[in-house]
Amino acid sequence: MGCYCSKKIKSPPGYEEPAVLAAETPFTVSDVEALCELYKKLSNSVIEDGLIHKIFDLFDLKRNGVIEFGEFVRSLGVFHPDAPLEDKIEFAFRLYDLRQTGYVEREELKEMVLALLHESDLILSDDLVEIIVNKTFNDADTKGDGKIDQDEWKAFVTAHPSLVKNMTLPYLKDITLAFPSFVVRTESEDSEM
Repeated sequence: MGCYCSKKIKSPPGYEEPAVLAAETPFTVSDVEALCELYKKLSNSVIEDGLIHKIFDLFDLKRNGVIEFGEFVRSLGVFHPDAPLEDKIEFAFRLYDLRQTGYVEREELKEMVLALLHESDLILSDDLVEIIVNKTFNDADTKGDGKIDQDEWKAFVTAHPSLVKNMTLPYLKDITLAFPSFVVRTESEDSEM
């Protein structure tokens, strides 16, 4: 079994068997096969967006400048409704830790707040942004050392779960229904005909 395209056409970079990926993520084998099609379509796209570059870096687990298929499925698994909250919290921390120091600093929090406001087409005054950033940072930095570590982040997000609400994409629950155009017949289905 495998991504139908993988047997007839060249496999995507870092291709891994859907059964292996399904065993390591919340996705079913059919979901992984559909994700193979989505991956091929997305991997041919270029998106100009500052936040997308950070997400790319988080998905590129091997740090080789390419998001391979296995990395794509494993990383996307964080957004699955059945993914553990701890995985979502850890991914969000890595997203906010823009400079990859192991801490979220005030300036990084501000950059992310501004990016999220921009993504949402929300325009707030500089003063209001500063109030939001200061309040959030002061509440999260419980040690008062000018940085938010992973434990502080986990406690803050646990107290404010809406911070990771956008890290659950309900349509990933059954991707084959959400994106029927990505569904392909598997080799096992072909042999049954």
